[in-house]
Amino acid sequence: MASDEIVAAAGGKPFLASNTLPTARSIASVDESDWDVVEDLLKTWRDKMGGNVLRGLYYSAHENLRNFGIAIPENISRGYWAPVGWPAKAVRSLADLSAFEGFSVDGGTSDGLASDVAALFEANSLDSMVSQTIVSAYTHSCAFLTVSIGDDGRAKITPRSADWSSAIWDTYNNQINSAMTITDADRDGTITGFNVWLPDKVYICRKKAAGWRAEPQITNYGRPSVVAFSYDPQLNRPFGRSRISRPVMSLTDAAFRTILRMEGNAEFYAAPKLWFLGLDRDALGKDVWKSLISSINAVSRDVDDQIPELKQVSQASMQPHSDMLKTLAMMVASETNLPVNDLGITMDNPASAEAMAAAERKLSREADRQNRLFSRALKDVAGMALDLDDETMARVTPVWAPTREVSDAARADYYAKVAGVNQDFADSDIGLMKAGLTFGEIRSFRAYQQRKRAQDHIDQIRQQVAANRQEGPDGQSESPAAVGRQAPGTGSDAGTTDQGLSG
Repeated sequence: MASDEIVAAAGGKPFLASNTLPTARSIASVDESDWDVVEDLLKTWRDKMGGNVLRGLYYSAHENLRNFGIAIPENISRGYWAPVGWPAKAVRSLADLSAFEGFSVDGGTSDGLASDVAALFEANSLDSMVSQTIVSAYTHSCAFLTVSIGDDGRAKITPRSADWSSAIWDTYNNQINSAMTITDADRDGTITGFNVWLPDKVYICRKKAAGWRAEPQITNYGRPSVVAFSYDPQLNRPFGRSRISRPVMSLTDAAFRTILRMEGNAEFYAAPKLWFLGLDRDALGKDVWKSLISSINAVSRDVDDQIPELKQVSQASMQPHSDMLKTLAMMVASETNLPVNDLGITMDNPASAEAMAAAERKLSREADRQNRLFSRALKDVAGMALDLDDETMARVTPVWAPTREVSDAARADYYAKVAGVNQDFADSDIGLMKAGLTFGEIRSFRAYQQRKRAQDHIDQIRQQVAANRQEGPDGQSESPAAVGRQAPGTGSDAGTTDQGLSG
């Protein structure tokens, strides 16, 4: 694919120009001992760029038609936009099941760790940021979250897509060994800035008038402050694979061609195909179309006094194309665990509710597995940002919205039955989530409980003070009038009463 074709397919937005990256030796202030690592990162990004760009084109439905040049006319195939959005559907359908709601901290909401984690979540908008990161990871196989110190001195978490990043895996320590993230580029795709993340430092590389220059920042963290979000990571593929796999792209191409064949078939038979046997072409006049659509037409006999015979070509059936499109959709559904109905195909025999639930369950199981993997990455991010040790990190648990939709009646029945035999379950966070409350609603409910307990405590103190005022110095009850005549500030319990109310 030529570069100008890529730019046009992307809607006018250029991709990054790989030839604008410098060499490690040409960047001032980069230690000679780090040259090889920087070169490996730059080379990795160049090697993976083609695949990342291709999958980005399929996700945005800007891919070019792979035409065989047999049955699809050139004037139909030229300039025809991709009519199939299955790659984006494969990504978004799974990503929509991963809704990150926040962190739960063992030890209660009054703990200082809980407030620090909540502040980190809000300051970096992790609910929306994680959602975007997951979509990028499913598109390109992985995405990254970097942890740095912002201008305000607080931890800053930044999402990075794979088409603007590269990383090298440390198999021995089972973590990222080094990473590179492109940070700036101009409107022509020329790269003007990138960061190199190493175990104990970060190179902030910028293109100046005099050339490339790096600004080293020492972290002494012991590992790069970069975490990967990967889809289906394997031992031989630690950065996972893309949801837009080769079979999905190939099936999308086949569906593209099938729809164009249907379009060509419709165009061919849109006008009536008539044959006049024994009639000269000049008999219809110069305006053939006007003659065909006229209300009254007449043709004279030929020179042999024979009447011309009219033949009409019947339209070919669209059924073979439709059947092929259904077959392709079922193959995509098998590859991506999507229900075939979600791909725009309506089967002759509608699926039962049980069959639809089973099809959706395949996707929700995959989402549950991915959420567990993403949880580990989010715990690492929180540990880096807040400088937590392993014991403290074990108290932090990412919370995800349920991947399966359950009716309110079923939730209420489950909650009532379990709470009936285990009353501690009724007021626990797990129990409230099983009852259908979201993580935010549970936090609001806990805040309400805390306010209510405080109010009850104040009311109890007031009742106790009122009871003490009803008793005299000898323990006998005083009349309300006697209490009213008592001078302000006098009495053995007057000071105690004021202090208790202020508390």
